[in-house]
Amino acid sequence: MNYNEVLCRRVAAVPPSGIRKFFDIVSEMKDAVSLGVGEPDFTTPWRYSDAAIYSLKKGATHYTSNWGLLELRRLIARYEAERFQVEYDPAKEILVTVGASEGIDLALRALVEPGDEVLVPDPTYVSYAPGIAFAGGVCVTIPTTPENGFIITEESLRAAVTPRTKALILPYPNNPTGGIMDRGQLEAIARVLRGTNIMVIADEIYSELTYGGERHVSIASLPGMRERTICLNGFSKSFAMTGWRLGYACGPREVLAVMCRIHQYTMLCAPTPAQHAAVEALKWALESDFEDVRRMFREYDRRRRFMVESLNRIGLPCHEPRGAFYVFPSVKATGMTSQEFCERLLREKKVAVVPGDAFGELGEGHVRMSYATSMENLVLAMQRTGEFMQSL
Repeated sequence: MNYNEVLCRRVAAVPPSGIRKFFDIVSEMKDAVSLGVGEPDFTTPWRYSDAAIYSLKKGATHYTSNWGLLELRRLIARYEAERFQVEYDPAKEILVTVGASEGIDLALRALVEPGDEVLVPDPTYVSYAPGIAFAGGVCVTIPTTPENGFIITEESLRAAVTPRTKALILPYPNNPTGGIMDRGQLEAIARVLRGTNIMVIADEIYSELTYGGERHVSIASLPGMRERTICLNGFSKSFAMTGWRLGYACGPREVLAVMCRIHQYTMLCAPTPAQHAAVEALKWALESDFEDVRRMFREYDRRRRFMVESLNRIGLPCHEPRGAFYVFPSVKATGMTSQEFCERLLREKKVAVVPGDAFGELGEGHVRMSYATSMENLVLAMQRTGEFMQSL
């Protein structure tokens, strides 16, 4: 059997995730400290889990609507309106998905024709370029730098747009850099896009995790942008529900109808117990002024400040991340590549971090460290990393 002739060349050519390489090793390494996987170390609040268990006891073990539970979509609509000032019709403009990751895939497959170009910042999350390839599109990167906070600028966007541009992925707060975009910066992006047929896929999964008194601004809330924006969000990061695999997409009904068509032939619906848990999560958040979210946020902020101070002190320059739960320090001063630094740090000091080039060409010379782990682990990791730097 010649599998080279059987397999789809476009898909087979996509490399494995650069995040997972080191953590397959860590799983078998005694006493290793992992700062790699972007997953909250908080357990899902019990009231959410209890709601899911109660739904099972009531016999809610069947498919929901392809769109998701209407009660959940109504709560999502309220959440988006109150937190981000964007109004959506819960019946036709909100689709409950299997994590925000499915939303990315649905959006790309609903929009992209073979050869269409999709713009993404570099560095950025590892799934976007493969998702574009799976949809038959061409990934075009927009360079970002530590000096400008790793954001897309009006000038860099204009330089990247061509007649083949179909969409812009706007992932802020950003993984891996921690960059955010404020209203003025988003307005500069909107100036380029208004009057075009370029869609924005706004990945807002870290929208509740912005620091320094900033509040997340959705580009869909700007004049003329709602009609050209698909907003993706979910419950994994802010609500500590990664394993529940629940997200959602909001946007123009014409686009959401096509996304739902793909969803109904593949996923059918998101997991029913997870939807009931999300109903409770949003109800409680809206009633309690986001008590659980704020509790986790305060702890992340404490860890963030500790990591930035520690990294700068031990000789790994680190710009201050303003969102998400990652730091992205430079390792250029060591003379090593990102891969070499990560391999040696893991081998010599048993600290696992992700090489920056996993997130794009311009991530080279950096490493990503997640502070979504205990302060005890972070202190130990910084101690070991400091010893590693002294040994060079």
